[in-house]
Amino acid sequence: MADGPAGIRIAPTYGKDEEGIFAVDEGLVEQLKELLPETVLKQFGLCKERRERHGEIFYQYCSAIPVGTALAQSFNEEIVEACGNLVAEEMELFGIHLWLAPALNIHRNPLCGRNFEYYSEDPLVSGRMAAAMTRGVEKHPGRGVTLKHFACNNQETNRMRNNSLVSQRALRDIYLKGFEIAIRECAPAALMTSYNLLNGEHTSQRRDLLKNLLRQEWGYEGLIMSDWVITIMITDRGCRHPAATASGMIAAGNDLVMPGGSADHADIMSALRNIDAEYPVSRLDLEECAVNVLRTVYKLTHYGSEAQI
Repeated sequence: MADGPAGIRIAPTYGKDEEGIFAVDEGLVEQLKELLPETVLKQFGLCKERRERHGEIFYQYCSAIPVGTALAQSFNEEIVEACGNLVAEEMELFGIHLWLAPALNIHRNPLCGRNFEYYSEDPLVSGRMAAAMTRGVEKHPGRGVTLKHFACNNQETNRMRNNSLVSQRALRDIYLKGFEIAIRECAPAALMTSYNLLNGEHTSQRRDLLKNLLRQEWGYEGLIMSDWVITIMITDRGCRHPAATASGMIAAGNDLVMPGGSADHADIMSALRNIDAEYPVSRLDLEECAVNVLRTVYKLTHYGSEAQI
């Protein structure tokens, strides 16, 4: 998978030696190493010392498409679909199956730090643009999109602890409508839940949102993943609202915890068949999530086959 939103996000340079491919530029992981304590790095199997590697250096480039807001201002679904087609062609070139885009949160506040990658303040425009982008990408076998961030992720400040207070009518008519349009029209391969809380509970831990609405009402059959909530990096000191937990996500039907770590595994195992846990997890919960992950992997790697999971 690769991030978005204005085309795929790849490292422009990489090296290759007798041990294989290695990173040349300091990416996000390398930057985080300087900030994280040793205990957290150990959870990810990392260390602060960077081993020098020498080999042949290669260069790779991809196309930049207009940001979401600019595309939406065209009101032209054919142009947006053409951009999705270009993205998918480059996904094929670089061996990418899942694109972590498009994002279609509502322009609620002009100060939101990620408005540029969202389409509009109008849910109809947002939904139709996201559907067009999805069509462009997913008409290529083995390539899928990830609609995000589900839902009410309308500010970047305190984004992991912000509690969005929304009435049921506003939720249905404004903040969920674009997702519903895109999902019903195009059945995207994946959907990403958001960092924020919605009316007091993290969206990734809301069973009513993921199971009742997405799965049962809208008939969504794709993968549901969390935003990149590195739970072991987050503490609750001085925070009004607690962080999301891996057990809470799995219990709610959030299939994939990104990026996951040993602490997340321990949290899930401690909640398994434990009725006293804050978020009890059953074997059935785990099996349902695992099947959704496997089905998505199979769909994106065995296209053209008649076999079904």
